[in-house]
Amino acid sequence: MPIPDLLIQYTKLFINNDWHESCSGRKIPVHNPATGELLCEVEEADAEDVDKAVRSARAAFQMGSPWRSMDASERGQLLNRLADLVERDQLLLATLEALDSGKVFLMAFFVDLMATIKTLRYYGGWADKIHGKTIPIDGEYFTYTRHEPIGVCGQIIPWNFPVMMFAWKIAPALCCGNTVVIKPAEQTPLTALHMAALIKEAGFPPGVVNVVAGYGQTAGCAIAHHMDIDKVAFTGSTAVGKLIQKAAGDTNLKRVTLELGGKNPNIVFADCDLEYAVEQAHSGLFFNQGQCCLAGSRVFVEEPIYEEFVRRSVEKARSKVLGSPLEPGVDQGPQIDQKQFDKIMDLIESGKTEGALLQCGGSAWGQQGLFIQPTVFSNVTDDMRIAKEEIFGPVQQIMCFRSVQEVIRRANATHYGLAAGVFTNDIDKALTVSSALQAGMVWVNCYNAMSAQCPFGGFKMSGNGRELGEYALQEYTEVKAVTIKISQKNS
Repeated sequence: MPIPDLLIQYTKLFINNDWHESCSGRKIPVHNPATGELLCEVEEADAEDVDKAVRSARAAFQMGSPWRSMDASERGQLLNRLADLVERDQLLLATLEALDSGKVFLMAFFVDLMATIKTLRYYGGWADKIHGKTIPIDGEYFTYTRHEPIGVCGQIIPWNFPVMMFAWKIAPALCCGNTVVIKPAEQTPLTALHMAALIKEAGFPPGVVNVVAGYGQTAGCAIAHHMDIDKVAFTGSTAVGKLIQKAAGDTNLKRVTLELGGKNPNIVFADCDLEYAVEQAHSGLFFNQGQCCLAGSRVFVEEPIYEEFVRRSVEKARSKVLGSPLEPGVDQGPQIDQKQFDKIMDLIESGKTEGALLQCGGSAWGQQGLFIQPTVFSNVTDDMRIAKEEIFGPVQQIMCFRSVQEVIRRANATHYGLAAGVFTNDIDKALTVSSALQAGMVWVNCYNAMSAQCPFGGFKMSGNGRELGEYALQEYTEVKAVTIKISQKNS
């Protein structure tokens, strides 16, 4: 059960292992989206505060500093110690997450927090296993490579998985020996600030991790443009990702990794296990109120089973229980804020007016809070807005297809390329379709099967670079080749 009447302890900026008020004195109101209630106000960082945090991170990265002098194995121990502290405070963090994001408490506890702990432990294990190679070049030389940390990393995380994204960003960066300035979303800063306290308790040296809550237009913009940040990692919308990439090009060509939007196809063939496919397509869309870049929001169903698939999907959507995310038995909470709520409702209206068949939902729910009924559309065509735009809400589109080649063509006809699903009992079909889909992740007979060990990222306008797994280490290291003249080479 969540902690009742939880006292929010941390509301200031975390810079150089100390708590600071913002230079401007401005604060960010943090609301509970289930009730509209003001939870607290946190200090609002702007460019001046970001600059202070970057100076702290740069000092911590200087040669001879405690962080740069530390054994790689000790960095791993610190990450494991942080995982231990997250485990200790798991109930508190899950309660905070449910309060300011509207996420269902049990999902926060068993999915987000467990993933956070596993990610920290996974990269804790990698810290002393990052190494280069010796290279047998021609001539009397000895050549080797070093995989060195990039430097100061600016990281900007979204509101849909706040504490999990915090771990996804800091863990590989710290594992490789970088220092960090991280900005949580203005809607959901509470778990990031509590994590800052745990980072200090775990024993990380001052300046290694700095947490600055702020708005994208000010603090986020300052991170993207800062001349002393060496790399920026961003998770969020494609539109903002473009601005960050442009900012890097306009300033110091800082390294950039982007995890952006998706309009992910989920392809269901007639030879699948129908009930299982319905269940997976349902959870693949409605998980986290549909606020997930991985959401399988274009469900393509083969013609022979289309009508039955729609019927069962509607039945499942109607069975969802909406309400306070802190209450037991609830499996759908509110949308994050009024802006997102309005965007989703506008797209639902467009589905109705463009001729899709509204099977259920389609309206707001309840007397308070930002709740939207689980919504299912059938008879959706590829030219409709709901089939092209990322909705980021509890709205399922179900489309009909007739052949393998048709569905591959339609699934790839998008600017996005994050994830995809394929449901079939034919292994040849599974291999053919998964190879043809333009997506960074393809799940066969499953959906949202995530793991800290597996790379995460997209093709096309879903971003560049990879998070998680061994592949993420490449995003936080520079390769240096060292060649030494020797008197006698022995091969």
